[in-house]
Amino acid sequence: MTTRNMTIPVAPGDGIGPEITDATVRILKAADPTLEFVYTTVGMKAYENGIAAGVGEDTWQAIRDHGVLLKGPITTPQGGGYKSVNVTLRKTLGLYANMRPCISYHPYVKSIHPGMDLVIIRENEEDTYAGIEHRQSDEVYQCLKLITRPGCERIIRYAFEYARSHNRKKITCMSKDNIMKITDGLFHDVFDEIRQEYPDIESNHMIIDIGAARIASRPYDFDVVVTTNLYGDIVSDIAAEVSGSIGLAGSLNLGAGAAMFEAVHGSAPDIAGRDIANPSGLLMSAIMMLVHIGKADVANTIQNAWLRTIEDGYHTRDMFTSELSKDLLGTQGFADHVVERLGRQPLNLKHTDFQNNELSQLPEYKPSVENRAKKHCVGVDLFLNWEGESRDPEALAALLQEAATGTSFALKMITNRGVKVYPDGNPETLKTDHWRCRFPAQIDDDISLEIPRLMEKVNQMGLDIVKTENLYTFDGEAGYSKAQGEG
Repeated sequence: MTTRNMTIPVAPGDGIGPEITDATVRILKAADPTLEFVYTTVGMKAYENGIAAGVGEDTWQAIRDHGVLLKGPITTPQGGGYKSVNVTLRKTLGLYANMRPCISYHPYVKSIHPGMDLVIIRENEEDTYAGIEHRQSDEVYQCLKLITRPGCERIIRYAFEYARSHNRKKITCMSKDNIMKITDGLFHDVFDEIRQEYPDIESNHMIIDIGAARIASRPYDFDVVVTTNLYGDIVSDIAAEVSGSIGLAGSLNLGAGAAMFEAVHGSAPDIAGRDIANPSGLLMSAIMMLVHIGKADVANTIQNAWLRTIEDGYHTRDMFTSELSKDLLGTQGFADHVVERLGRQPLNLKHTDFQNNELSQLPEYKPSVENRAKKHCVGVDLFLNWEGESRDPEALAALLQEAATGTSFALKMITNRGVKVYPDGNPETLKTDHWRCRFPAQIDDDISLEIPRLMEKVNQMGLDIVKTENLYTFDGEAGYSKAQGEG
């Protein structure tokens, strides 16, 4: 075992965070006395100190100095004005790859899927987690879903490299591109491009809804799953729970310059301070951290002691069953039993043999500057907040047609919540106070500079424009979606 001292920044977090962090750090210290820890400020303590982002400067400095963070679960206050600390840390530090192993420890932890062993690899920075939201009218709120080609390429290539280096045989991409054909369609398209470079790995695509259902019912069909941010968050929780308990699941957040390790579960304030939380999720994350920083020998020692503890029937409340468990333990009592078994190996569960840095190899990403598409503005969507004339789309269309007179645009369509309501709308369609009005250009020239003139005329009609989206083609292909009901 190495004797070089190493300092690890630790953010205990909120709710059960301080309890499970204390238990985890005690185990780490017992396994390797050369480890040192510096505690930093995140979450509620930071908010209470007036730090709106929820991350203290001491945390940023510690990550700069040491390149890692072991973080307990965080409570994000409800309501406006507070952003998720987890998302802030991941995005600010460029931690684009989130890896979450989901393993069954049957029969020592009750599971409906004995032998389950899959890995969820989740894009960690974009999608709806960009957190770009607006209220646009009394009735309508929006959240923007941002998917980028660089984001897709980086996470998908990481998934294939991870699978290859860990002898995983199959990767499944999950998206919802039957509905979100442009954003999720890009993720699927990039997956299809990159999979050609890895003929040694079986690969397929599934729509996310049936994919999530299959993870819950037939997880043996999967080996590695790669998906976007929101879907990855959901399916990793499903996979962790059906494997036995979400309390056992850890995760790695990895970027080019730093790594953060955290349990998958939340801060569980309802059980905070009661010494009943399972520290295993954070401990599994800490084990991945040890591998990352070059202490795989310590990681193996702790993992094997943990496996032996659950084999011996010493369980926390979420694992406890009368037929499988020997003793019901609290947070600290469970940690005591893991410490007691350091140096011992499991009798039946497979003992571990991590190798240094095996979880942390990021493929090099070089953005392409060749073959840029020819971009051409062909129209504009104007989004209006309008409640006049009993919300009759025909009345709105008459105003817009008058406004477009003398411009290079003509009104083609009005939608409400994405459904076409003009022309030939259905009276049964619910109509809110938020309308998308599509104006294609009537000339072939680039008309982007004429859009302000159209907007001025619409404003002169007393109509409230709350948002605009230019309509572009890329190499002649439309870069915008049709409406539901549009021919």
